[in-house]
Amino acid sequence: MLLEGKTAVIYGGAGRVGSAVARAFAREGAQVHLAGRTQAKLDAVAVEIGAAGTAVVDALDGAAVEAHAEGIDAIDISMNVISHGDVQGTPMLEMDVEDYLAPVVNGVRTTFLTATAGARRMRGGGVILIFGGSGDPLRGYSLGGLQTGFDALESMRRQLASELGARGVRVVTLRTGGIAESLPADFEGRDRIVGDIEAATMLGRAATFEDVGNVAAFVASDRARSMTAATANISCGTLID
Repeated sequence: MLLEGKTAVIYGGAGRVGSAVARAFAREGAQVHLAGRTQAKLDAVAVEIGAAGTAVVDALDGAAVEAHAEGIDAIDISMNVISHGDVQGTPMLEMDVEDYLAPVVNGVRTTFLTATAGARRMRGGGVILIFGGSGDPLRGYSLGGLQTGFDALESMRRQLASELGARGVRVVTLRTGGIAESLPADFEGRDRIVGDIEAATMLGRAATFEDVGNVAAFVASDRARSMTAATANISCGTLID
C-alpha cells in the first residue's frame, strides 16, 4: 500500500473532493484524520473509511487549527480542500467586491494556517497538498474571485516549497481544469458548462473525484518523493504544462 504508516489530515474531509481523497488515502493504508464544519458529515465519512479521528475545526481560526494539529502525534500529509465560499455566475461588473474577495481571502488564510500547522509537525519530511488551479476562466461564465484565489495559492505553494525543502517537506498542487460532476443536477446552465469543460479536454472527458483521490494518494506517497514545487495535472488535457 502506498501510504502505509503515514498519518494524513484532510481539512474539508467531508466534502465531495475531501471524501474522495480520504477514501483513496485509507485504501492505501494511511491513518486519516478528518476536519471540517459539520460533525455528522465527518462521522459518515469516518465510518465508511475507518478514519483515525474527526474534529469540527474552523480553518479560518489559527488557534483552532493549531489546537487540532497539536492533538495529532505527528503529521505526514496535510491537504486542504475547504470550500472557499466563492460566488460564481455573476459578472465582475455586477459583483460586490466582498463577494469577489471572499474566495481569495478564505483560500489564502485557511491554506496558510493548515499548511504551516501541518509542516511544523512533520518530522523527517512530509507532504502538503494544495487543491486548485482550474486554468483559464471559462468563456462566457464568471468564476468571480475563485481563479484569483487559485493563483494566489500557487504563489504560496512556490514559497512554501522553497522554504520547506531543506526539512524534507514537499509541496504540490493538484490541478483539475474543472470537475464536471461537481455541478449539481439542478444547477442553471449545467449542461452547457459541463459541455464546455469536456470540450476543452484532450481526452473528451473531465476529471472525476475518484481521479483526484487516486492522484493525491500517489503524490503523497514516497513513490513521488522527487516531486515538489510542482503541479500534478489531472485535467485530462485541459491544461498544457
